[in-house]
Amino acid sequence: MSSWFEGPLAAFDTETTGIDVEHDRIVSAALVVQRGAGVLPEVRRWLVSPGIPVPPAATEIHGLTDTHLQRHGRWPAPVMDEVARALAEQTARGTPVVVMNAPFDLTLLDRELKRHRNATLATYLSLRSLCVLDPRVLDKHLDRYRKGRRTLTDLCAHYGVELTGAHDAAADAMASLEVVRAVGRRFSARLEKLTPSELHARQTIWYAAQARGLQAWFALNGSDEVCDPAWPLRPDLPAAA
Repeated sequence: MSSWFEGPLAAFDTETTGIDVEHDRIVSAALVVQRGAGVLPEVRRWLVSPGIPVPPAATEIHGLTDTHLQRHGRWPAPVMDEVARALAEQTARGTPVVVMNAPFDLTLLDRELKRHRNATLATYLSLRSLCVLDPRVLDKHLDRYRKGRRTLTDLCAHYGVELTGAHDAAADAMASLEVVRAVGRRFSARLEKLTPSELHARQTIWYAAQARGLQAWFALNGSDEVCDPAWPLRPDLPAAA
């Protein structure tokens, strides 16, 4: 029987108007499903007209302009519904979902669902059964003393994964999926006996520890930046008084 990292995996990624999960918007999203290592993937793409201006800095990263999105993008409400249903379908099938830096993409999707559907991600699927594999968390735990950055581009270079068209949601999702397969193979002695569900549970602990370490580093260097230890989804902000 093959290990989980050779079997079915899905991967989700978004491109956005910025990095604030509470206020920024999704402009494109993709879900890649691969039924096994080396199998031709199935790809779903969504393009969104977000309803707010796309900052030039964001366009510089992903190349999506206001004009293009207004002309070719769809209204957010039906898109968010379709995306959440597509993730729920993978959950129902028991397929692990790869999400690079999961607290960003999944939290942003959750907030978009609240904004446009008056619903939450949990409305569509039970987070207890959502099985997430985050290549950044896995790599940082399994190779914690390696120096250097751990962006998707860095991880692809380190694990020998081709990344063509970076900052395209489908390309990034596919690359994230292949990085997870590569991590699984490299650290098979430590990972092959764990189920994806067990790995999901362990990543909540590993991510919290990583966040505490980063928080301590920020404090040591005089930064007031706050690291949220929640994974794979950040909790709602408390209501304003």
